[in-house]
Parts: sequence; C-alpha cells; structure tokens
Amino acid sequence: MRNLWIFINRYNAFFLFIIFFAIGVILTVKNNAYQRSIMVNSTNEVVGEVYQNLNVLKKYINLGNVNDSLAQENAKLKTELLTLKSIDSAKKTTVTDTSGAPQYTYLSARVIKNSITLRNNVITINKGSADGIAPGMSVISPGKGVVGHVLDVSEHLATIRSLLHKDAKISVVVKNTKAIGTLVWGVANADYRKAYVKDVPNHFKVNLKDSIVTSGFGSFPPGIPVGTVTNTGVATGDNFMSLEIKLFNDFSTLQYVYVIFDKYAVEQKELEAKLPNE
Repeated sequence: MRNLWIFINRYNAFFLFIIFFAIGVILTVKNNAYQRSIMVNSTNEVVGEVYQNLNVLKKYINLGNVNDSLAQENAKLKTELLTLKSIDSAKKTTVTDTSGAPQYTYLSARVIKNSITLRNNVITINKGSADGIAPGMSVISPGKGVVGHVLDVSEHLATIRSLLHKDAKISVVVKNTKAIGTLVWGVANADYRKAYVKDVPNHFKVNLKDSIVTSGFGSFPPGIPVGTVTNTGVATGDNFMSLEIKLFNDFSTLQYVYVIFDKYAVEQKELEAKLPNE
C-alpha cells in the first residue's frame, strides 16, 4: 500500500491530466451533437470489429464439429448417389425414396491415430461395433482413393489395416482396358504416395497416366478411384506385368474416412465358405 501511494504521488500530475481530459471529453460529447455522433459512430465501429474477431474465433473453435457434420452429410449423399446409380437407365423408373437400402452405404468416421512410416501402418478411427462396424469392412477417403480394411473393433473404436501395410491386397482394374490386377504396397523403402498393381496380363496395353479403380470383386464397390499409372515397366514376366501408380490418397493428411457397409457381405461370405478348398 505504501508503495502504491508513493507511485501515485510521484505521477500525480499525469493522473490529474487523465482525469481532467476524460471529464473534458465527456462534457464535449454530451453538449455537442456533432462530436456525439462521431463518438457513437467510432464506438460502434470498434465494437463491431471486436464482435467480428470474436465470431472468427468462435468459428475456429467450432471447426471440428463442423467438419464432423460435413463428413456425415457427405456419407449420406454418397449413399443416395449409389441408389440413383443403381437405377436401370434403359427403363422408365420413378424415384420415390432415395433413402431406400442400396447395396452399399457409408458411415463417416474421424481419424484419431495414423502412421505412414512403418512397415505395417494402422489407422484408428472414432467409430466401433456400437455403430455397426465389423472387421473386414472396406474404408475409403472423402476425396479420392481407397484407405484399407477394418482390422479390429471395440465398442467405440476401430483399427484399419491401411493400404500402406504389407498384407494389404485390393482387386483393381485399369479403367481404360478393364485389365484386372492386385493393388499392393509392400516393397522395401516404400513411398506412402506410391503403390503397385501386380499380375496384370501382359497382352493388355497400359499407358502412363491411365486411371486405376477398384474392380468390385472384393468388398469395395466398383469404380472407386485409386491412382494413375506412373511406370509400366516395373517388372515383367511371360504372362504378367506390374505397374507403379501414384495414389490419389495423401495418407499424411488423412483426417476423415468413410466405412462402407455392404448389405450382401455376410450372405456372400457364408455362400463362398461352402465352396470346396481346392
């Protein structure tokens, strides 16, 4: 307290100036319409700027919730798009309910853990068995490209065997020629931006920049974009060749994914289990 009084006493002239200056401003604004209008306009401008900055901050804080809702909306739209695509365009068909049950539906999920530098990379998402997710389900990204397959599931979480995994194998085709191959990543010193399509029949002509898409022969719907051919001479044999491709997916920036529900998956699995093991 003593130091406070010493401080005030030392700078009393400055404090008196501030007090009298404030009184003068108040009297001027109160008794002069022109100065009062200027003060009001200036105050409104300052307050408006403050509220605008607060609104920007609020939007930034809520950005995570906005992204979640957009991902869910995109999943719904993808499902409706598949329903429309399933309509036979050669027949006259009236769409009365786009919320019907197509073969494939999508569930959005947020990535909470990811890796791209390991030999066997695994992704963790914030959805699990409580959301209907089961091992073996296919996963794609919101933009372009396959992500992998569901590996293990708990009630509220699930792990995904990333495409960047030595055991990842996905059936794909060269879009232009329909040549079928197997998408893999497991090579020494692998680049997370590249993958390889093996066992492509040699009699097909494949060009650089040809598009690679899913074949539909696995759990992925047909036509999901995968990447483009960057090298057609990786390896050759008597009957087959391998292709190097640049992946559409950038796994280093992956934040949201879509888990694909195939309503015929269980039926297909049970049917194929009855086939003889030869």
